[in-house]
Amino acid sequence: MTTEQVAQFEKKMIIRNIEPADFDKIIALQFICFPNMDPWKKSQLESHVRIFPEGQICVELDGDIIGSCSSLIVNFDDYMEQHTYSEITDRGFIRNHNPRGESLYGMEVMVHPDYRRMKIGRRLYEARKRLAESLNLKSIIVGGRIPGYHNYSDTLTPREYAEEVLQQNIYDPVLTFQMMNGFTLKRIITNYLSDDKDSMNYAALLEWNNIEYKPRNSKTHYKLSFPVRICVIQYMMKKIDSFEEFAIQCEHYVDVSADYKSDFAVFPENVTMQLLSFLEERSPSLAIRKLTEYTTEYVELFTELAVKYNVNIIGGSHFVEQNNRIYNVGHLFRRDGTIEQQYKLHISPNERKWWGINGGSKLEVFDTDCGKISIQLSSDIEYPEISRIVAEEGAQIIFVPFCAEDRQTFLRVKYCAQARAIENQVFTVTSGTVGNLTHVDNVDIQYAQSGVYTPADFSFPRDGIAGECSENTETVIMTEVDMEILQRHRKSTDVLTFRDRRTDIYSLQIRS
Repeated sequence: MTTEQVAQFEKKMIIRNIEPADFDKIIALQFICFPNMDPWKKSQLESHVRIFPEGQICVELDGDIIGSCSSLIVNFDDYMEQHTYSEITDRGFIRNHNPRGESLYGMEVMVHPDYRRMKIGRRLYEARKRLAESLNLKSIIVGGRIPGYHNYSDTLTPREYAEEVLQQNIYDPVLTFQMMNGFTLKRIITNYLSDDKDSMNYAALLEWNNIEYKPRNSKTHYKLSFPVRICVIQYMMKKIDSFEEFAIQCEHYVDVSADYKSDFAVFPENVTMQLLSFLEERSPSLAIRKLTEYTTEYVELFTELAVKYNVNIIGGSHFVEQNNRIYNVGHLFRRDGTIEQQYKLHISPNERKWWGINGGSKLEVFDTDCGKISIQLSSDIEYPEISRIVAEEGAQIIFVPFCAEDRQTFLRVKYCAQARAIENQVFTVTSGTVGNLTHVDNVDIQYAQSGVYTPADFSFPRDGIAGECSENTETVIMTEVDMEILQRHRKSTDVLTFRDRRTDIYSLQIRS
């Protein structure tokens, strides 16, 4: 045969990482492989690919997805021996993926029934093993289904069933396969997967050990601490005569934060309102529209400062115009030069009345070199649903730039920030403005006592306050929070307000 004649008989099989274009095919494959179980949601698959793309693998044959597997990295010691599938996969979103962990946790393997006995599953397992070896992981751990158990549940306990499978007296399509691929049985898990009726909600905890594993330096593997230093700027509103004067004042504070080797410098909400002191526009609504003309200068200034001083900057907020609408937008300027935005969601009656501000419609969680964070502008922190959602998305620090004109408004922000820290076991950071702009309408007085707040427990400072500024004074505070202590606190303390939520009777979701 000629090369062209031979080519017509070729069947091209590719093992590769899952891509967003595959999501519909992956979900369809799940319906076929597990008809009585809930399939992945697209939002979960999006999370897998975004957080740990290397761990999401599929087999493609002539353009069709015929098999796939999904994984994340964990420190297995962080979880109880009798963990649930929902707990160790973060309800299928893998936001608990720990790049510093030592074990690859297998969430799922599936092969289209029409292509079984073609060693598709073995190819996927081999791909997982190569991944574990390339990442120098100690082991692969899976909570394996035992789908044949329901046929024997009247006469055998789950352990007895597993032992019979090990002795090859019983064939189980999952457990037998895993044994053939070098996994050893560690224990039986109860109440593992609620919709796995065939397994009677039991699972076999199995482990494959990487014999090429090279023990890591314990100081780099198990961090005793992960300190993050935060410079909170209690910013003075005072008359200036130019944008250059504003830039000099902002650079001074970023310079100070860099001198103390801060990871974050945090400016207050509406920090650019100081520019109104030289814009000479008395109408508040027209003044705000003039202010939006400085968006480019504001973004360029803080981007340059973040890179120059090697500090992640929470740039307070600035008003921007889009499609003839005005929004109050918080900005994250990373020290690598990248930028993120969080639109204020809940607009106060005062903002709506005087400035015609519109609320945003998207809630963000941002990755930084110090962990995941959220920005909530002022009154957004007063809505507990927002903080709960970002905490579920993995946020460990919630930054709250605010602007308050009186003590009552300030206390709402402070007390709610403290409550959110306790409810969600996160750190919250508030930064407000002080001083006054006597000749600018609706920005005449300011009240603030900025601070850094923690969960209320033995691992944290007394009263749950890591640091606070003096009231109504232009100043900064430097505070360190420990992300490693926070991570351990969320798993091992007596009071677990975040983990012990009754999600069986209530839940939150974002409407798309």
